[in-house]
Amino acid sequence: MAISPDVIGRELPAVAVDVERGRLRFFAAAIGETDPVFSDLAAARAVGHPDLPVPPTFLFGLDLEASDLTALLAGLGVDLRRVLHGEQSFTYHSPAHAGETLTFAPRIADVYSRKGGALEFLVKETAVSRAGGTAVAELRSTIVVRA
Repeated sequence: MAISPDVIGRELPAVAVDVERGRLRFFAAAIGETDPVFSDLAAARAVGHPDLPVPPTFLFGLDLEASDLTALLAGLGVDLRRVLHGEQSFTYHSPAHAGETLTFAPRIADVYSRKGGALEFLVKETAVSRAGGTAVAELRSTIVVRA
């Protein structure tokens, strides 16, 4: 089933997420990050951070949780067995830290097909901001659906 281009521009519900120190430490360990700035509060503060900084790709994991992409795709009639991760990119505006609440505001930016419709692409963009509306990052991910 083809994804209708009518979904382009659809805004998904914004979700507020608390950034927790424990999750940042776990993520740093999981990706093999050895810089103590990402796991030791004293080390982070020694270099000027107010708390543990958020590693760059951590926001993508929070976005996956916040936007419930599985429900979105299922709602569009996509067979989840045919879904592939296409690509992701990030534009950072300011660092985020443990203890902050970040708001993830996703929207469908584009839908298109290639190879005569054999591959469909859904592009999701998510604006990440902190309380007061200060921009933290813009996330862009592309999902590929094999027809």
